[in-house]
Amino acid sequence: MLAIALVMSLVTTTAVAADRKDPMAEWKGRMTGLDTRIKAAQSEAELHELQGQMDQLLQACAQARGCDIAQLLPIYRAASAARSNPVSMKDDNDDGGDGPDEMIDVAGDKTPQQATADALLDERNRHFLDMVKMNPAVQAGIRRWLTDMRPSLMASYENFQYLKSSMLPAFQSRGLSEALLFGIIAKESNGKVHVGSRVGAVGPLQFMPATGRRFGLGQDGSGFDTRYDPKMSSAAAAEYFSERYAELNNNIELSLAAYNGGEGRALRVYQASGGRSFWDADVYAQFPAETRDYVPMVIAAAWLYLHPREYGVRFPRVSDRPAQIKLEKPTSFNEMTICMGNARGTDGYLRALRNMNPRYSPDTWLSAGTVLNATTAMSRAYSWNCTSGRRAELAHELMTADARSALVRIGPLEPGATSAASAQIEQAGIGAATQDPATRIQPLAVAAPPPKAIAKPAPRVEKKEKPKRVKQYRVAKGDTLGRIADKHDCDLKALAKANGLHAPGYVVKPGSSIKLEGCDN
Repeated sequence: MLAIALVMSLVTTTAVAADRKDPMAEWKGRMTGLDTRIKAAQSEAELHELQGQMDQLLQACAQARGCDIAQLLPIYRAASAARSNPVSMKDDNDDGGDGPDEMIDVAGDKTPQQATADALLDERNRHFLDMVKMNPAVQAGIRRWLTDMRPSLMASYENFQYLKSSMLPAFQSRGLSEALLFGIIAKESNGKVHVGSRVGAVGPLQFMPATGRRFGLGQDGSGFDTRYDPKMSSAAAAEYFSERYAELNNNIELSLAAYNGGEGRALRVYQASGGRSFWDADVYAQFPAETRDYVPMVIAAAWLYLHPREYGVRFPRVSDRPAQIKLEKPTSFNEMTICMGNARGTDGYLRALRNMNPRYSPDTWLSAGTVLNATTAMSRAYSWNCTSGRRAELAHELMTADARSALVRIGPLEPGATSAASAQIEQAGIGAATQDPATRIQPLAVAAPPPKAIAKPAPRVEKKEKPKRVKQYRVAKGDTLGRIADKHDCDLKALAKANGLHAPGYVVKPGSSIKLEGCDN
C-alpha cells in the first residue's frame, strides 16, 4: 500500500491551503490541479503519468481516515471523460489507419475500468484489499506474474474481459470481488474455457466432477458438460465461496485453500487451530505444496488487476461490451477467425468466440441464422470482413482447401528406374523432389537398363470380378466429413457426392450412416 505521504510527494500540483472548516479542501485542490493538467497534456506519456497520479491520489483517499472519496469522484470522472477521447494524441505504437480495419484495431471503446482507480471504488474490491495480507509470499507471486508468467497474466486479462459480462454478475450478487474472480481464473485456466486437468477438473474455474454436481454442474443431456459454461460455473463458484466464507470467518486465504486443497481439510485445520490465519506457520504446514503456492498466486494476480500502473503493467485494451452476431451464411469459428482479423495487441478472436460460445468446436460448421455471443468490436469485425468482400473470399478458400488436391497422379514409377538419375541430379545441385514430370530438366544422361528377355505370356483366363461392397460408416460425435475422409483415405468430393452433401459445410449428423465411396480403406 502506498503511504499518504508518498502519494502526496508524487503529486506535483498547486497547493491549496487547508480550510479548517473543510478538511477535504486540500484533497479537492490536488485533484482539481491534476484535472487541469490532464486537460492541457501534450503527449500520451504525460497523459498516462498524470492519470497514474490521479489514481494514486484516489487510492490514498480511500485509505485515509476522514477523506470522503465521494467528493473527489465528480472531478475524477470529468478527467476520465476528457482523457477517454483525446483529440490530438496517438498511441506510442500507433502506425496509422487503413479504413475499416483500423476501426477494428483500435481495441476498445473505453479505458478498461481495471486499469484505473475506479476499480478500487467498488466496495467489494475495497473489502478484498482490507481482508488480504500483503506479505513476502504474495510479493513472490507478483514477481512471478511479472517475469516468466507475464504472458500468462496478459492472456488471462484479455480472456477475462470477454468472459466478464457472463461471469461477474454472480460474484457481484454475493458481494464478492471482481479482482478475486480474475485471480482465480488466471491461476486455474488463464481464462481458457475448454481446459482440463489430469485429475478431471475442467472449465474456466476447474470444477471437479463431484463438486460440480453438488452445485448443479455436469452433463445436461445434450452431451455438453456445464462445467465448461462460464455463466453457470461462476454462479457455482460464487455459491461455493459464500459457503466457505460463512464457515471460515470470511478468511479469503483459507477459502482459497479450501477451493484448491479441499474444504474438509481447510475446515479441520481452521477449527483445530482456533481460527488462526493461513499464514500461521502451523496452519500453513497443514496444506500441500500445491495449495501453499495457489493461495498467494491468486492474491498476487488479483492485486495486479487492481494496481497495474504501480508495477508497470499495461493491460491490452479490449472492447468488452456484450453484443451478438447473427450469421449471414454458413461458417465456422476457424473461418471467422481468419476473416475477422485481430485487435491490435491481441491474438485474434478464436479464443473469444470459443469462450463465449462454449458448446461449439472451432471446426463445427454453423448454419446461417445461428446467433453467437460476442462483443461490439467482434460484431463490427464480422460485418465488415466476413459477410462479403475479398477477405471473406480468402477465408473461405483457405477453409475449403484440401491439401490432397495438390498431388498429381501421372502413373506408377518403374521400380529402381529413377534411383541412378536421382543420385546424379542431386550431385548436380538440382533437388529431385522439385522436378515436375511435365517440365523435368535432365542435365545428365542416364544409361538405359539392358533389355529384358520377353517371356511368352501364359494363356489368359478371365475371371469375373465380384462388385466391391461399399462400406458404411456411422458418424460419431465430433466427426466432420474431412476427418472421415482422412481416416478412410477417401476423395472428399467423391465422398460428398456419394452421400448428397454439399459445400461448404458438408454437414454430417452424429449417429447417421454414410457410404464410404471413393475410399481406399
